[in-house]
Formats: sequence, structure tokens, C-alpha cells
Amino acid sequence: MNCRRIYVENFRNIESADLTFSPEINILQGDNAQGKTNMLEAVYLTALGRSFRQAGDNEMIEFGKDSCFISNTYCDSVREMNIKINLFAGKKQKAIEHNGLKVNRISEIVGAFKVIIFCPEHLSLIKEGPSLRRAFFDVALSQIRPVYINALQRYNAVLRERNTLLKNAIQSKENFDGTIDIWSEQLAKEAAFITVSRVKYLKMIQTYASECFRDMTSDREKPEFVYMSSSGLKEEECTDENLCRQRYSELYNGRHEREIAAGATLWGIHKDDIDISLNGSKARFYCSQGQQRSLALSMKIAEGEIIKRLCGGDYPVFLLDDVFSELDRSRREYLLSSIKNKQVILTSCELSNISDTAKISNSELISVKNGVFTRIKN
Repeated sequence: MNCRRIYVENFRNIESADLTFSPEINILQGDNAQGKTNMLEAVYLTALGRSFRQAGDNEMIEFGKDSCFISNTYCDSVREMNIKINLFAGKKQKAIEHNGLKVNRISEIVGAFKVIIFCPEHLSLIKEGPSLRRAFFDVALSQIRPVYINALQRYNAVLRERNTLLKNAIQSKENFDGTIDIWSEQLAKEAAFITVSRVKYLKMIQTYASECFRDMTSDREKPEFVYMSSSGLKEEECTDENLCRQRYSELYNGRHEREIAAGATLWGIHKDDIDISLNGSKARFYCSQGQQRSLALSMKIAEGEIIKRLCGGDYPVFLLDDVFSELDRSRREYLLSSIKNKQVILTSCELSNISDTAKISNSELISVKNGVFTRIKN
């Protein structure tokens, strides 16, 4: 899969930019705060319908403007396609078109144009809290399984309703008794499906990440990934959707007093985590910073391999935001070798961090200054 052309208007500090990309390596080079990451964000927005920076729509519109516009012309191995997105100041609703047809829900475009974002924050994927790891799996699965993002949206909607009911339970006892079972059964159903999907995906991550580590360390280190369900079920039990649903039903219907006291749902996929070890040691506590970064790197590379395997043989577009400056030489070299024959759009302040890129054919260098993008012969 390739992003052939991106047109951006009034997006952050980019007043207007019209870029065509090489099918291999594209380097956006410039000082900090010039617009490099903004361009990656614009490309990412056309894939997931939201920012990878956790930014709201208003934050992405250029200051003083009423709206911004992005058009992404992309292709897979079969045909060329297009996604257009308009954001409007003061409005939550986006205007989206896919191949000239209006799209009513963001979830309808997720998975059409596939990307993998890798930024410095993701190097903390191992040592930080579980929310970052859950987000990794949710984004990855949403791009390969449309039913997953729909289940996730339903789960979050039901969770909000159930939490509101729990917070108001003491004041509205009659409403609570008449409604809690309905929300609980719906939540258990979605939680079971999402849990099973995550566990199956995690086993694929295990396979490909282990291959990465075998190459990186000459088979000296072996990672292990285990799904930790808040339901109390073991990972192997979490592959049985009926068992998961039954367990969550028991939790949601049998422990109301604890949840009312907390004012929130205490069990579910929003409480789960992934336990990551290296050679039997807990990575979060005992691995060096370099080992933790290798684990994060292997997970991102594995994500790309899974998309290729499950989605018609096409790799996604890799968006690498200033990660080379955060990696040592051996890991930079490994990352560069891993992204050969894939489309990559990467940012860097210093070309010295990616000097080996010059050895890769068909690389393009684009200078970025004050939101202006200038192609340089490389």
C-alpha cells in the first residue's frame, strides 16, 4: 500500500502543501516545530480518522481558519483510491469522502488506507502504564478487522451508560434495578468478543516479534507476551468467547455493591493489560532501556507483518516520527533493514541519524521549513 499524493490545506502550521511520495523511503528533514510531524499527522488522520497525538479537531485547524482539508490519494496492489477529510472549527462532525462517496461514520474508512505510526512515545510502550499497550492493540486490530472497531465503539458506549447508572445508583435505586442487567449483558457480550480478538492477535505478535529478536540478538533473547484479563481468566481461557462472556456476566451481575461504591465498572477490557517478559524477566522492571526499545520496535515491525499476512499481501505505510534519534546505531540499522521494500515516510532533524538511508534506492528528501515542503534531489 502506498500514499501517492497528499494535499493539505490549513492544517496546523501548513497553509498549503501538495506532495507526491516515493513508493520507498521519504525523508522529511528540518528543525523542530517546522511541520514535519504535522504532515505525518495529516496522513494518519486519513487512515484512522483521528490524530495520533490525542488532539481534538480544533487543535488541528490552522490558527484563525474556519476549517482544514486533507486529500490522500493512495493505492494498493490493485487500484488507486482517495480519501478526503474536512475539519470544521467548533464542530465535532467531520466531512469525509471515500472514492467520491460521502462517509457518515469514521469507522467506515478505518482499514481502507493502512498505516503504522512509530514515534518516540511508543518507545515507552513497555515501561509505561497499560493504557498505551491497550491502545496499541485497539488501533492495530481496528485496521484489520472492521467488526472489531464496531465492537469497541459499542463497548465504550455501553460502558459510559453503565458507569452513569452506577454513579447514580443510590439516588435512583428503582432505575438501577430495572436497567443494570440490560447494560451488564451487553457489556459482557462485547467484552468477550474483544478479549478473544486481542488474545488471538497477541499470539501473532508473539510469533513475529520473536523472529525480530532472533535477528536482532542472534537468538540470545526471547520475548514473551501474555494477556492479563481483569476477569481473572487465564490467557488460554480467554480464547473461548462463551466462557469469557459467562465470566463477565457473573462479575457484572454479582458484585454491584463494590461497583456502586467505586461509581464505575471494575472489570472489563478497559482494565486489561499485556505482560511482557524477556528471557523470563518482567520487561517493565528488569530490562534495560535498550531492551525495552527493542521490544517496542519488534512489536511495530510485527504489526506490519500481520497486516501484510491478513490483508491481501500489502504492507501498510510506515510513518516514523523522529525515532532514529532515539535509537542506538545497531537498532537504527536493524530498523532500516526492516523497512526496505516498504513505503516509509519519516521525519528527522539531523540527516546524520539516518545516513545509511542513502544506501537505499528510490529515497526522496524533502526539506521542511515553516510549514513549507521543498523537494531536494537526493
